[in-house]
Amino acid sequence: MMECAFTAPTGDDVFGEDDTVTALEEYVADLSGKEKGLYVPTGTMSNLVGILAHCHGRASEIIIGSESHICLWEGGNVANLGGIHTRQIPESSTDATMDLTSIQDMSRTDNDDHFAKTSLICLENTHNMMGGIAIPPSYLDQVSHLAKTQLDDVKVHVDGARIFNASIALQVPVADLCRGADSVSICLSKGLGAPLGSVLVGDVETIRLARRARKRVGGGMRQAGVVAAMGAYALEHNVRRLEEDHVRARRIAEELVRYGFRQPQGGDVDTNIVYFGLPEGCGVSKEELCGKLYECYGVKMGGGYSKGGELFRLCTHMDIDDEGVDRALEGLVQLCVG
Repeated sequence: MMECAFTAPTGDDVFGEDDTVTALEEYVADLSGKEKGLYVPTGTMSNLVGILAHCHGRASEIIIGSESHICLWEGGNVANLGGIHTRQIPESSTDATMDLTSIQDMSRTDNDDHFAKTSLICLENTHNMMGGIAIPPSYLDQVSHLAKTQLDDVKVHVDGARIFNASIALQVPVADLCRGADSVSICLSKGLGAPLGSVLVGDVETIRLARRARKRVGGGMRQAGVVAAMGAYALEHNVRRLEEDHVRARRIAEELVRYGFRQPQGGDVDTNIVYFGLPEGCGVSKEELCGKLYECYGVKMGGGYSKGGELFRLCTHMDIDDEGVDRALEGLVQLCVG
């Protein structure tokens, strides 16, 4: 355990002189079984600087899932800031994985002037858009083995924004979910409750290059120990309680199915994310639902997360208790079913 969780001695982290940040980076690196860590403000930046570290100095492309957060929700930053091309593979609706044969077929070497060289494969765990599915270590092992034995010097990055949710759901250590990856982005907010922050982990050289990239994208922070200490506290106190979020999310999903809502996983959600579609004969339109749910019941919910905007998303987290779940379900049922 870290000793800096309740105090925050600070320095200048741009020069690597903030002891609290350094302790947090070392702690997360140790948890994930990696050599070194890098503290950045956001998960999006953590993914970006990790990708830039692997794709420096040549025309590169990365293989990503077509429903991944990197593909859909990070502003196209790898293209417009990194000049990196993406090749996208649809994920399986049952387990959120990309087909291994498709990954191999998509991969390209630099022996043809027409191609950008494939430098990196990016995975996501848990997978947000696929319903918070937790992906087991065996799949990462397969992708890592493919990258190292069949492809041309291709690395593997994991967007592990909710990797602790995956660890709790699968009952395996976080290090097992990182072992085949060359870098992993680990979020300290989300269900863990820190106000900000993400730690990228990897080997010493990857983190050196990522640190340089962090400076280029404006992520160098000075006396960052005051917020890094909050991340440390979250890691020490809020990991085991993620199971409470999972239980509440499963209850929501099961109840929605019972009332005729469409739930892609049939109520059997892995972690803390619930996607659902409206029931037949719904008493409110999809355009109106989010506003009415908040106005009448004080429940915030995201909408329009699928093609055509048919699915809504609810996430449970440490600020959602059983009473909040009751209120969300009451509002949805009353508004949609009557």
